[in-house]
Amino acid sequence: MTRFKQQVVRFLPIFAILGPGIISGSVDNDAGGIATYSLAGAQFGFSLLWVLFITTFALAITQEVGARMGLVTGKGLASLIREKFGIRWTTFIMAILFIANIGTIAAEFAGIAAAFEIVHVSKFISVPIALILVFLLITKGSFKRLEQIFLVLSAFYLVYIASAALAHPQWGDAVKSLVVPSFHFNKNYLLTLVAVIGTTITPWGQFFIQDYVVDKKLSKDDLKIERGDVFLGSFITNFISFFIIVACAATLFIHNISINDAKDAALALQPLAGPFAAILFGFGLLNASLFGAALVPVATSYVITEAFGFESGLNFSFKEAPEFYGIFTFAILSGAFFVIIPFLPLLSILFWSQALDAVLLLPILVFVYILSNDKRLLNGYKNGKVINAVIIITFLLIAISSIAYFLSQFIT
Repeated sequence: MTRFKQQVVRFLPIFAILGPGIISGSVDNDAGGIATYSLAGAQFGFSLLWVLFITTFALAITQEVGARMGLVTGKGLASLIREKFGIRWTTFIMAILFIANIGTIAAEFAGIAAAFEIVHVSKFISVPIALILVFLLITKGSFKRLEQIFLVLSAFYLVYIASAALAHPQWGDAVKSLVVPSFHFNKNYLLTLVAVIGTTITPWGQFFIQDYVVDKKLSKDDLKIERGDVFLGSFITNFISFFIIVACAATLFIHNISINDAKDAALALQPLAGPFAAILFGFGLLNASLFGAALVPVATSYVITEAFGFESGLNFSFKEAPEFYGIFTFAILSGAFFVIIPFLPLLSILFWSQALDAVLLLPILVFVYILSNDKRLLNGYKNGKVINAVIIITFLLIAISSIAYFLSQFIT
């Protein structure tokens, strides 16, 4: 056996484990994320980039906690909440998750509609077609095939690096803004700050990563590799987010161009950074929207059916798992319905759903913190002091930002 083949064989087990962290991280840059980062760059230039620096660590830690609990216990987060806190608290958390996810799913279909509006295709045509496509993709596919598709789609986020480069930004100022925080007690700034956090660290993402490692039948022996997978995915998601903000800051913010619809971010780039940059930006929006529109409803179905002990999984038929497919169908129909309501602004759906995610994440983080510090549950794999500190700081950052936004309504 040649040395090259030996190296390939050596790394095959690693490739078998990789996936949950990268996919979970990448889908954070969904339609709502792209819209939020575009608004952040267009309205405030580089001044919110420091939030990305902080949330990179917060996302990595919270995702690692979820993956670790799944690897050690072999159970999803919803199951652990039900076992430790009972059915009432489980119902409360599932209600929060469902509300948050319907908003996120609506944002995905809004992104699809916005991407097609760039080429003058009405949302009344694009959304129904996308709805059927997503339904068939999920109901006719297998878990393994879907994982391969999602990993391929993750690669297309690289188009935002090209869009940013074509905008010719001041890279030195952008990098400096990553590590030097600037804060404004302005209600629009605070709302955008909350939305940036909410689109990076999502309620559904906490459940998804844990269910994912369980479904892949990974164990605590895979912890080291899976931890690297999670950290890589967290870095990639905010690495791409950085370029989205930079692309809009270097064009829209500098020229004082406001965007009133999700498609405006791509269209406004055309005269400033060239038509190719606009095409790439719009293609990235469509890719991210389809990615999220397929993944979030499936994750929602998995979590809720798991929480209440119903059969769940793509390997079951409709007859075998009616609750699973029923929740999935209701979720995509509800999300699509909100988008095709006449005169409802797509950008508002995209942006406000992310701010809502941040607020609804707070109670979920409390349960994650308690469970991940349970010695009996994790048998020596509980959180360390640094991880606990990051979770607490993340909670406080969201809570303080949300309270500050509320107060700003009366002061400014």
